[in-house]
Amino acid sequence: MALKETFYISHGSPTLSIDETLEARKFLQSWKKDVFPQKPTSILVISGHWEAKVPTVNVVDSVNDTIYDFYNFPKQMYQLKYPAPGAPKLARRVKELLKESGFSRVDEDTKRGLDHGAWVPLFLMYPEADIPVCQLSVQSHQDATYHYNMGKALAPLKDEGVLIMGSGSAVHNLREIDRHSSTVAPWALEFDNWLKDSLLQGRYEDVNHYEEKAPHAKKAHPWPDHFFPLHVAIGAAGQNSKAKLIHSSIDLGSLSYASYQFTSADS
Repeated sequence: MALKETFYISHGSPTLSIDETLEARKFLQSWKKDVFPQKPTSILVISGHWEAKVPTVNVVDSVNDTIYDFYNFPKQMYQLKYPAPGAPKLARRVKELLKESGFSRVDEDTKRGLDHGAWVPLFLMYPEADIPVCQLSVQSHQDATYHYNMGKALAPLKDEGVLIMGSGSAVHNLREIDRHSSTVAPWALEFDNWLKDSLLQGRYEDVNHYEEKAPHAKKAHPWPDHFFPLHVAIGAAGQNSKAKLIHSSIDLGSLSYASYQFTSADS
């Protein structure tokens, strides 16, 4: 079952796992019904919460551990589990494709499970936890074009039924979060709208060079770890893919949950 789509999901705060008031939570809970009814053979998540010096895949032969990589949150969040099977064949296929495309070194991690950038959205999207999941790291010392090319290398996975999902946040500056704000910071809205317009108009090269092209780029992403998964998703969809905004909401004054679908041009 070949897939034509890749996705970038803004997972926002870890409280997405329990906060019933978040619009993004309702969006993800409706995933199979309203967004993507096809069941993939396996899922590859590129999460902003896993950085490594070189591309690294988690190779898990049994069940993925649930990683609680957040601190001082409600106790019930640390009791949630997402026991999805590992996807070792997918992990090694990812490694093969990256090396064939010129990524000279790709490491394997046999101990790492799923960080909250992976398991929190999947907990809502696929609550049965019955689809094998593999993660691929980002390299924040590299640039957006590097991650776009990583996505291009992974494009054949779609033909193998693999759901390629970047997981980050369209605007992600934790220092600017305002827990008491009922309005959106103008700079965050301006960046969010620039990103939407650029993607929907197919200006992917502008998005690859967002630091020069986008308003408030450094404020929206002081560190690029939550943005680079987007570039992987774009690259994996193909140069002439069509972008679609599938969810938009902003919480805490500036934390954007904007999420996108990219559909290959030959679909």
